[in-house]
Amino acid sequence: MSNQITKNSISVSKETVRKEGGLVILPLREYEELREKAVPTYYLEGKEAEELDKLVEEGLDDYKKGRCKTIKSLSDLE
Repeated sequence: MSNQITKNSISVSKETVRKEGGLVILPLREYEELREKAVPTYYLEGKEAEELDKLVEEGLDDYKKGRCKTIKSLSDLE
């Protein structure tokens, strides 16, 4: 990529735009909003929500009682 950046402008070659399939320029705030919306949000109800709440409570209780340990990978659980 042979893009050049100067004080007040950015130059992008037509070849780069063609190769990459286009170019999008938008404000950082808008980019961050789009990025956050890309992750799906799930809302649980009824029995699923209750089971998850119970699992979280048990995990927090185990953590408070010191029953948790830090691992680097799943193989550390053996």
